Amino acid sequence: MIPPDATAGLVLEKQLATATYDCVVIGAGIRLPPKSLSLLETVINAVRKAAPNASIAFNTRPEDTAEAAARWLQAD
Repeated sequence: MIPPDATAGLVLEKQLATATYDCVVIGAGIRLPPKSLSLLETVINAVRKAAPNASIAFNTRPEDTAEAAARWLQAD
């Protein structure tokens, strides 16, 4: 979970620095609301910077998070 404010990118980069990730799933709560476009851009750029080898996946609801990650983990 990240704060939906100007600190989101830094918080996410710190979290991603704690381990190596094969895939990062970005939820619909960040991705879908039009008002969250700037936050979505921040999140994607933070993932690119802090976990450049990780695939990025998108879920539609919390229950399909594992399926979203699996699509990309199986592709690699």
